[in-house]
Amino acid sequence: MNKLVKKLMFSIVRRYRHSTVSQWAIFALDVLLFVIAFVIVELFRYGGIEDITLRAVLVKFIITLTVTMMAYLFTGSFRGIIRHAGMSDIYKILIASVAPLLLLFAVNLVNNQFSPVIIPTRYLPSYRETAMLYLLLAVLMISLRLLLQRIYNDYFRRRRPVENVVIYGAGAAGIIAYNALHQDLRAEYHIVAFIDDDMSKVNQQLNGVPVMRVRSVLEPKFIKQKSVSQLIIAIPTIRLMHKQAITNRALDLGLIVKAVPHVSLWLNGSFSANQIQDIKIEDLLERESIKLDNVNIVREVVDKVILVTGAAGSIGSEICRQLLQYQPRKVVMLDQAESPMYDLQFELRNTYLHDLDRMAFVIANVKDRARMEEVFEEYHPQLVYHAAAYKHVPFMEENPYEAVYINVFGTRNLADLSIRYGVQKFVMISTDKAVNPTNVMGATKRMAEIYIQSRSTEQTHFVTTRFGNVLGSNGSVIPLFKKQLAAGGPLTVTHRDIIRYFMTIPEACNLVLEAGAMGEGGDIFVFDMGKPVRIYDMARKMIQLSGMHGIEIKEIGLRPGEKLYEELLATKENTIPTYHPKIMRAQVRRYPLDAIDREYNELWEILETMDDMKIVAKMKSIVPEFLSNNSVYCQLDKPDATA
Repeated sequence: MNKLVKKLMFSIVRRYRHSTVSQWAIFALDVLLFVIAFVIVELFRYGGIEDITLRAVLVKFIITLTVTMMAYLFTGSFRGIIRHAGMSDIYKILIASVAPLLLLFAVNLVNNQFSPVIIPTRYLPSYRETAMLYLLLAVLMISLRLLLQRIYNDYFRRRRPVENVVIYGAGAAGIIAYNALHQDLRAEYHIVAFIDDDMSKVNQQLNGVPVMRVRSVLEPKFIKQKSVSQLIIAIPTIRLMHKQAITNRALDLGLIVKAVPHVSLWLNGSFSANQIQDIKIEDLLERESIKLDNVNIVREVVDKVILVTGAAGSIGSEICRQLLQYQPRKVVMLDQAESPMYDLQFELRNTYLHDLDRMAFVIANVKDRARMEEVFEEYHPQLVYHAAAYKHVPFMEENPYEAVYINVFGTRNLADLSIRYGVQKFVMISTDKAVNPTNVMGATKRMAEIYIQSRSTEQTHFVTTRFGNVLGSNGSVIPLFKKQLAAGGPLTVTHRDIIRYFMTIPEACNLVLEAGAMGEGGDIFVFDMGKPVRIYDMARKMIQLSGMHGIEIKEIGLRPGEKLYEELLATKENTIPTYHPKIMRAQVRRYPLDAIDREYNELWEILETMDDMKIVAKMKSIVPEFLSNNSVYCQLDKPDATA
């Protein structure tokens, strides 16, 4: 029999756990509670059922019930979903109880002051009865909702293990996070403690939860003793460096770390538990945002025709987004990749609905001289931002012909056409791999730098920007690690000690625009990118952030042409400051114009042979500091090597 009852209960729970009770059923329950409260008060008032005058009680019941039902309908106290009931629902219940109480008080007062009598006194509850009735009714209505909530939580809600959570921040956002977690239907949360840096809050309590110092909570003994599994950072305005320090400390303790987003990102201005965000590896690598002088960019860009090559790539597309904010006359977006260009066109046309005439989308390859001339002839750009390039080191090590054709001679095509068509400024995106290059890709970017630097004139200024790896860009290490995590590992690193510099895509592109405004011709700007990041540590942090255990990090060896340590400046270069402390102007060796033309023409002739060894040998002749690493081209660096 017990098994049959349990089976029936389980069937009912499974079928109705996601259903909500009809508002009219709640209305009927509230009316029933009124009847119960009325009977209790009347029994208390008369002391026994034999003393009750049934006619008087019946009329009194009808009057008070009518007034109460009107209050229910007016306040909508029965319309809330009980499983989500909160303070607003309690407020409505109190109004639904106080309103009829005050009305009946007023009727009693008028009835006692004026003659003839409006309603016989025996048909009205006394002041004391009225107060008792509606106080008891409010208690019963609130208790009913709490009881139904408890029943739902205990029997109808899908049961999950309890998550012990610590909330960092005992301010308004911390309280909001606390309430959101308690109302979350997806999991059970137990808030163990609040953490706050404000010593005036420490040792106090919020909703019965202690407020403690960081060092008292984020330490192994407390975490183990309280079985804490998550830390939620509930200070949306927390400084980035402080957030990173707290996150790293929590990750080292094995905690999952999440954060409450800024209030501007809350959906419709309200907050729920599903808006609490996972901390991403990007959050741990970013620096405090670097502020650049947008006034210079506005002056440079407004009402100009601008050509952006490589527009569908990570950097190129962000440059286009930022340029469109500065009211250019037209942004000509050029790329050879059809599908990414379609995606960019779809995005920008839906984002900038009132600027459609400011946009042009062109499918073309920068190595096609005739096609590039057609583009310049049609649009006559005043500014060029050159982001088109092959950038993947291993691929370019295997395909030097394509690397040279696109990165060197594609750049030469654009530079020559920029001079011919009177472009005011040409800004090229380079890389830290161009400094003392150890691979074909880095060497081609250095050769492109050399060429445009030699071409700078009073009419056309050529500017280069160098920076390191960009967070989340196509083909970067973070998307690779995410795919490997999704597949269950292992995460692969080429060397345990390999380090890289990182910056965000918006920051990189803002730098490019600022450099364009700052450059006076022949400049190479480098960026203070802060401290380098060890890729192995990044992989370890990503595993911790994922909450997955037992994921292996596997060393696979340096790839051909890959460095352990990237450099931002060559050893023979020095820098001079600019008006921005994070942007420096590199002092680099300049090459004679006639020598460059001769060398590049010879390279063009060798390129036609498609002989990789000859091509790379000539590159090394043009860029003497190009010394291959872990590559078949290392043999060309031997003293007796010949082209």
